[in-house]
Amino acid sequence: MTTARPSKSVLVLGGGIAGLQAAVDIANLGFHVHLVERTPSIGGRMAQLDKTFPTNDCSMCILAPKMMECAGHDLVTLHTYSDLIKLEGRLGAFTAEILHRSRFVDADKCTGCNDCAIACPVEVPSEFEMGLANRKAVYKPFPQAVPNVFAITKPGVAPCRDTCPAGVNAQGYIQLVKIGKFDEALEVVHRTMPFAGTIGRICPHPCETDCTRLDVESPVSICAIKRAAADHGKHIPEVEAIPREQKKRAKKPVAIVGAGPAGINAAYSLARKGYPVTVFEKLPVVGGMLRVGVPSYRLPWDVLDREIDLVRNLGVEIKTSSPINGPSGIRDLFKNGFKAVLLSVGAHASLKLGIPGEKRKGVVGAVDFLRRHALGKKVAVGKHTVIVGGGNAAIDSSRTALRLGARKVTILYRRSRAEMPALSWEVEAALEEGVELMTLAAPIAVLAKKGKITGIEAIHMRLEDADSSGRPRPVPIPDSNHVINCDMLIPAIGQAPILDCLGPRSKVKTSRWGTIVAHEKTCATDQKGVFACGDAVTGPATAIDAVGAGNRAAESIHRFLEGKPIETTTTQTPCIRPPLEDLSGIPIAERTRMSELSARGRKRNFKEVEKGLSVKEARAEAERCLNCAACCECMECVRACQADAVDHNMVDETVTLDVGACVVATGFDMMDASIIEEYGAGKISNVVTGLEFERLLSASGPCGGHIQRPSDGRSPKKIAFIQCVGSRDLRHHAYCSAVCCMHATKEAILANEHERDVRSTIFYMDLRAAGKNFQTYVARAKDQYSVSYVRARPGLVEEVEGTGDLKVVYEDTELRKKTEEVFDLVVLCQAMIPSEGATQLAETLGIELDEHGFISTPSPLAAPVDTTKPGLLAIGYAASPQDIPDSVVQASAAAGRVAELLRGGGANE
Repeated sequence: MTTARPSKSVLVLGGGIAGLQAAVDIANLGFHVHLVERTPSIGGRMAQLDKTFPTNDCSMCILAPKMMECAGHDLVTLHTYSDLIKLEGRLGAFTAEILHRSRFVDADKCTGCNDCAIACPVEVPSEFEMGLANRKAVYKPFPQAVPNVFAITKPGVAPCRDTCPAGVNAQGYIQLVKIGKFDEALEVVHRTMPFAGTIGRICPHPCETDCTRLDVESPVSICAIKRAAADHGKHIPEVEAIPREQKKRAKKPVAIVGAGPAGINAAYSLARKGYPVTVFEKLPVVGGMLRVGVPSYRLPWDVLDREIDLVRNLGVEIKTSSPINGPSGIRDLFKNGFKAVLLSVGAHASLKLGIPGEKRKGVVGAVDFLRRHALGKKVAVGKHTVIVGGGNAAIDSSRTALRLGARKVTILYRRSRAEMPALSWEVEAALEEGVELMTLAAPIAVLAKKGKITGIEAIHMRLEDADSSGRPRPVPIPDSNHVINCDMLIPAIGQAPILDCLGPRSKVKTSRWGTIVAHEKTCATDQKGVFACGDAVTGPATAIDAVGAGNRAAESIHRFLEGKPIETTTTQTPCIRPPLEDLSGIPIAERTRMSELSARGRKRNFKEVEKGLSVKEARAEAERCLNCAACCECMECVRACQADAVDHNMVDETVTLDVGACVVATGFDMMDASIIEEYGAGKISNVVTGLEFERLLSASGPCGGHIQRPSDGRSPKKIAFIQCVGSRDLRHHAYCSAVCCMHATKEAILANEHERDVRSTIFYMDLRAAGKNFQTYVARAKDQYSVSYVRARPGLVEEVEGTGDLKVVYEDTELRKKTEEVFDLVVLCQAMIPSEGATQLAETLGIELDEHGFISTPSPLAAPVDTTKPGLLAIGYAASPQDIPDSVVQASAAAGRVAELLRGGGANE
């Protein structure tokens, strides 16, 4: 029986030296080759080597021509930055699915000029340099990379951005502040909201509670840096819609009821999409609770006004003193031609205490008290003012009362200070200014004489098991009643929306708490075309919550007006956080504390308390960011690329290939040497791995060819090489890695060539130097390059305190003598293991692995490159431990075997 005509294409997995040689040889035989490499460039591990043994020829001088030959071959198609995700079929008729991961750089446009990398502010550890140096988030792995195309590392979003209720790109503006680009940093904030200076002053910054820097010492001052971008930067956002879309959307006007943070941000977002927006505000001022609820010592009104002007500059019409409270309510808005309505009326009604005497003169709700002051109305305060509550409104009211002349201000809270929902630093500021805090007490009656308040009767509380809020439940203590003399009481126990805008026949539903019922994600109500968001839906929340809700509402309105489903299914971008072990070597850098007015200098006026960060302070604080997500999407690369090659909207693509055979050349990875704790890898700075030392040797490496110790940059004079770290070791890998003996000898020779006074000692079990002139190579090392060989497996490497030097403890098995010797640098020749994902790849391919994880070759003499599945071949380190020459020989053998299988009848049954 004969199968269908064999495919003339061959799949090669792996772009190292074995894969390159196989691809070229197979293509030279007339087959079309698809070479799949998981990294952005072909070249493999050989590209990281400085020289090759035993000739000590330049590794790149050998590799680069082979890379160019492969890439330039008419019958070779490169699939870099790609993975095989499926392979089905049989010899001569396989179907492969290849995932092309997005580079976010158009390969057809990229010229490899490096302008994008120069502009990029983000630095991350370089994989090519083994973490000994940094690279940019947009990068080529090495200068000679093939293809000569950049790629952008975007594994997900940083925790700060993920935690922000509005999704503000904190990492982006932080990185731009770091390099002094305050205008550009402000533009990053303005992609999401106009309120950089506002939110930068009052936000409770949940982003900081999830900052990875917390695992080092303290979080980055993310909120203060946002404010610094506004304080020191200038940017006016522009309408993003193209003129044709603006013209089309001109007939789809949107009405927004309420000019608080939710409504204004929704207006901002919709205007940037090209919609005409009108905002109707009941109050004579704009900003909602930002304007009439947050005192000016926290948020100066001119800051808020400037940011609202950004929204007006986009064409948004804001009508103040314009309540929507006619007989038909919001129905009138539709009659007047609006195609969608957003309700963002906030929560401007103070909740009542519900105790006797609450209607007496001198009792004023916190919202009313703060609003009257903000509107410039005369507000009389008592000599002793008592505020009831533990939230931000209570703290704001207490500090405002002090500034308006109250001699004594007391906050009464029924739980302990630990349960207060107010921002902890605001509580502390109030106490510094002289506000008294009385906890575990609650009012039960207002006392009055001649219609005026004279005090309150209160009762002490104790805390019991948690209630529905998750906090301990306060319970009155019998017979603990007491009187607090005061002449003003400000209840600050909560707020509720005022919904007179709905009208009597509205289809918009409300909850039992008096809030509007709307979909959590889409903000849609039960009335078509009516959306709602912010405090009117959730009850009192933070300004940044309102901003996020405004953005969601704007997107839903946009989809509604475009006739698209407002509920969408989106793939959640993963949140990226560096492993804790990667943070161990990060130097301590304490958080910059913002300067502020003294308590004495501020408590009787409304000057802004916090002074903000200077340019120098902001840049220094931004330096503390750990760049959890690599690319911060600041778009500096887009601005720098003259070829217009950078595209952050690229998505992964899958291609299907028909191939007749597959050659697996996936190479190797290095075992994690830190597993062997006695050698101190990853903990002791001057203990490095063989591949790390290779990069220290390289003229293109992090030290420019001058060997330097990682700890202090000093040139080492005594270097110890420890062989068989993790290989030939029953605890880890029983096999010999095949390369380490000559690799260490080569590195010792090169070290002496770099610095003639370097002396190297190689600790070995036995030297496997048979053939290929390796014995001569070892003899040269001893005779000409001051290399000593000691037959021993060291038992311990430890740092000599205060010097960075390393004490190596070992027993010379030939002399049978236990010895301690001090070296400047220790190089570990760790086990070489099958490449990452080898097990999963074997399952995908349907082939077997041996006990060590290498691809099994059932007949190593008769068919040395065949696997357990016909048509699938394995070469190089994927098949067994071997050096470069052996891998190249196997690659050529695989080419011949491919020709035999696809032309010589091997595809026939």
